[in-house]
Amino acid sequence: MSNKVYIETYGCQMNLADSELVMGILKKNGYEIAKDASNANVILLNTCSVRDNAEQRIYGRLGNFKNLKESKPNTVIGILGCMAERLRRDLVEDKKIVDVVVGPDEYRRLPELLDIAFNGEKGIGVRLSRTETYDDIIPYREEGLQAWISVMRGCDKFCTFCVVPFTRGRERSRSLDSVVDEIKQLSMRGFKEITMLGQNVNSYRDNVNDFADLLAAAAQVNRKMRIRFTTSHPQDLSEKLLYTIAENPNICNYIHLPVQSGSDRILKLMNRTYTIEHYLGLIEKAKQIIPEVSFSTDIIAGFPTEKEEDQKMTLDIMKQVRYDGAYMFKYSPREGTKAYKMEDDVTDEVKSKRLQEIIELQQQISFEKNQELLEKEEIVLVEGESRKSNKYLSGRTDSNKVVIVPNKDGMKEGSYIKAKINRATSATLFGEFIEYVYPDDNEVALTA
Repeated sequence: MSNKVYIETYGCQMNLADSELVMGILKKNGYEIAKDASNANVILLNTCSVRDNAEQRIYGRLGNFKNLKESKPNTVIGILGCMAERLRRDLVEDKKIVDVVVGPDEYRRLPELLDIAFNGEKGIGVRLSRTETYDDIIPYREEGLQAWISVMRGCDKFCTFCVVPFTRGRERSRSLDSVVDEIKQLSMRGFKEITMLGQNVNSYRDNVNDFADLLAAAAQVNRKMRIRFTTSHPQDLSEKLLYTIAENPNICNYIHLPVQSGSDRILKLMNRTYTIEHYLGLIEKAKQIIPEVSFSTDIIAGFPTEKEEDQKMTLDIMKQVRYDGAYMFKYSPREGTKAYKMEDDVTDEVKSKRLQEIIELQQQISFEKNQELLEKEEIVLVEGESRKSNKYLSGRTDSNKVVIVPNKDGMKEGSYIKAKINRATSATLFGEFIEYVYPDDNEVALTA
């Protein structure tokens, strides 16, 4: 009887891609994938250490699995990913419930480490690598429309608030050819959109090619396949990259460009290596080269020593750039980072107030920007039924905006349609079907 593995994934899209990688490795070694923890004898939690609340959720989930393990003592419970590297002693020695702890660079060893755990020992592999990219491993993906492809691993930026360089190691990139081959396979399986992932994806370099080269090669695989990427660092957003986006219609005109703060003083404390002047220059250049470009960002409220004037600067840059969306967080100290040694001197009450101001401003800007799209026509990739009713379908525009349209006979998941926008909230567009964009949708246009 084969072993069955159940994986829960927490955190970013990088972790989702890693879970598919892990499933690919385990499937190759005879494991079956279970849809439910109660049907598995291996339970793996792929974890995130970026913010404290993500770690607290994992501890809570481990408490739930403790009961399951008491009723099925032979169950192996494992922690994968960023928490594995950061908290192995706490997880294995103090909590005792965890049998396997595997960091992001040791997934090849997972079958061996699970064997060790089944024999009653602790399976631990948390060494970081300067070379591991999993270039040759095919991730396990069920059928779908969208796929996330990790094109590089690690980070060399060492922002003072971030644990990633310590939990995922230094930057290293896959080869362009391996990424393009993976995209070809996905295209032949009917996937319609891929998102290239990296902690700072635009610092990709495989000795010969930079990220603009990789994007251009990916876009040529299938012109009906949308190409997205995340996350970008302002330091590495080149003019060549912007022209590559502009020149390829299937590369989405959408850039996630974290600003973190509008204050140069805070940015310096964060070790973000750019000024607001430089950042705004990039935004302006992108708008000139890609007239339809839309931006989203990350913002941290309440970084150590942040004053009201710094908060005002953050609100000011939001008003200047007018982001289409933002990921907004309260600062939480992460052990092992440089900022952890700074005094966390902004009270939780002040952090919450500032975060609320940021959220309210962004909702207002998003609403105003979405109103500008009324009566406009947008190309939408239909992703499936709306959450609220099967009488409506949901999809996304090139600029990553959610669009709801009435469910029309023949319209299905994976259809590209043109929709006229007739209503909008801050988060959602509502439209009417006009026409199918690719009537010969079943044809796959692969280049040699």
